Order: sequence, then structure tokens, then C-alpha cells
Amino acid sequence: MAETPSSFFGTVSQQTLTRRTLLAGAAGLSAAALLPSQGRANLVMPQVLPLATEDYANARQQFQTHLLRKIAAPEKSTPLGTPPGATRVTYPGGPHGSIELVAWLSQYEPSTKLKPAVLFLHGGNATGDGHWALMKPYWEAGFVVLLPSFRGENGQQGNYSGFYDETADALAAASYLENLPGIDQDRLFLAGHSNGGTLSLLASMTRKFRASVPISAGVNSWRYFNRYADEICFDGSDEQEFVMRSSVCFGPSLKCPTLLLRGTEERPFDADHKLLMERARFAGMKIDKMLLPGNHNGVVPGAVVESIRFFNQFA
Repeated sequence: MAETPSSFFGTVSQQTLTRRTLLAGAAGLSAAALLPSQGRANLVMPQVLPLATEDYANARQQFQTHLLRKIAAPEKSTPLGTPPGATRVTYPGGPHGSIELVAWLSQYEPSTKLKPAVLFLHGGNATGDGHWALMKPYWEAGFVVLLPSFRGENGQQGNYSGFYDETADALAAASYLENLPGIDQDRLFLAGHSNGGTLSLLASMTRKFRASVPISAGVNSWRYFNRYADEICFDGSDEQEFVMRSSVCFGPSLKCPTLLLRGTEERPFDADHKLLMERARFAGMKIDKMLLPGNHNGVVPGAVVESIRFFNQFA
């Protein structure tokens, strides 16, 4: 049965999109790229996931990931075009604006009446027109929406790092969006699906958004990289590399009200998510969870609608 906190509204009808559908329009994307890795790293996960004593934003200033392999994002893809309803823009990615990355922005007219905005972080490790098609409810609801791509995706600059430097890209995209003309910086919202949900949590522990909705997010990088062993490009012998990619280790750093969404047909909210919520709530931050009908990809359309309902509580 779906879990529905009393402070949130309703549910939506079940959708059955596949990941291939989400990336429809990204011509040349191979079927193999859509399949989960079968490799296992057999990583030794700590019996008790560490609780970092330092704020995540400060920890990021002191830490630099050590990449042993310099690779592109691990999903075959084609260069990005401009899907219907979008304006193609570029933003300075990376912690110091060192690379230029493509993003898609919904079309809007700046005015003296400032508009709320949503930064949406896509799932997977490549961007496609199908991701953009899911953004339509946001601009129909009055939000300006930006969907950024990340380093190494779709033939772009930069090296894949497995959530760490990609978080810097997400933060750079947030700065780009909030500084556009006509955007209300006090109503900048964050959402993301799957890998993008993971990044949403890490980003919202680094700076303050008005509210955040991670969808099907991972919170434990040991668990992720044990499943996707071929994506480990950093020093896997350094536990801190995993800590810095695991939002569950930085629960008290969460800086905005957060709603975790997940599909009823997915792996359920587990002990890792429960621990994240306990740690965030102990620090006084509002965080809740909700199940919506659907599988990992099919839940996205309903989750977008639910995120709008959640954001409207603060907009």
C-alpha cells in the first residue's frame, strides 16, 4: 500500500515508461547502454554507515576526488540537439566553471513578476529528448525549468566521476538558473530521478534550495558501486571516496524540506533511507517519503506531478 503522509496530496495513475522511452529521441543510443551492469565489486560496506561530523558543503571544500581512470559517462549517446519547447543554453560546469556544458531551458518571457524555477537532474548517464518531454508539467504549472547535462555525457567535455564532480555541475547549473532574468531566487526548487535523485540529495546538502524532491534516489554509494562495478573510476581503497558520495552519511547537512519519492514496484525504502531520514530529522530538517504507483522509470511522470504539489506548498 502506498505511504501517503498527511501533509501531502493524493497519488497519480500508474505509468509504464521504460528507460528507452525516457531517452527517446537520443538517436544512436545503444540497447546495451540501457542494461544494468552485471559486474559486482564485492565492496565491503561498513556495518554502521558513518555519520560525518562536518557539514557536507565544508567537507567538499576540503576533499578532492582521486580519479584513477579518466572516462566519459558510461552510457553511449549522441550529441545534444534542441527538443521541442526547449531553448538550448550552455552553463559553466565544474567547481570553477572550467568546462562548458549543455542544458535545456523552458521558454519564458522575463517580467517584473518573478517566476519560480525548478532544476531537474535527469536519470542515467546520458541526456535525451525523452527526459525533456517529462518536464512539460513544470512549465505548464508556471515554473521555469532547467534540465542540465553533466560532464562526459553525450560527447561533452569532462571526466565522469560517479556523483562527485557531477554534484559540482548540478550546483553550477543551479547558480546559472537562479541568475537568469525574471527568476525568483527565493523559489528555486530541485528535483531529480535515479542518478539525478542521488545528485539532488548531495546538492541539497551543499546549498539551500526552497525544497527538494529526489525520485528513486540512491543514498549509499557502497551499494550502488557494488552493483555497477565498472563505473568505479576513483580510488576504491579510500573509504572517504564512498562517504563523500553517500548522502546517508551527511543527513544533518540537509538544507531544505525534502520529499523522497519511490515507485511501488521498486526496491522499497530500506534501512539506508530510514537512517538518512532519522539523521536529517534529528538536525531539525523536514524530510518525508511517499510511494507512488509504478516501477523505477514508470513512476517519473506521476512523481513530477507530485513534486509540483509539494513545491506549491512553498511557492
